[in-house]
Amino acid sequence: MTEEEIIVYLEDSGYPAHIVEAGSEGLVQRWNEFVGEVERGYPYGLVEYRHDLDLRGAIALLGLEDRVAEADERFVELLEHREVRVWESGGGEPWWDFGYPRNAKGYFLKRMREAGLIEEGQ
Repeated sequence: MTEEEIIVYLEDSGYPAHIVEAGSEGLVQRWNEFVGEVERGYPYGLVEYRHDLDLRGAIALLGLEDRVAEADERFVELLEHREVRVWESGGGEPWWDFGYPRNAKGYFLKRMREAGLIEEGQ
């Protein structure tokens, strides 16, 4: 897929202007930033987390996986309860839609519990 086609896809799919304008580089950069946020303790809620998982779905659809391999490895290491589906970012059963960060805390943890994804005491 050409960079122009990627930009059109991102725009048509409703991605924020800063990601659309940056094209594939913006998508890859945001995924890397997201993984860093998860490593530090994701500071946002479940809705935002799911939107960030959509980034990874777009990366797969656009064939950019090789550009996020290192971030993917770091992200996988953070996940636990891999049987729990947190989101549906695309067709099939993509690995990034399953499990949640073991260091979940604060607002994010509260929203995960309210959604029934984490039991009280976890």
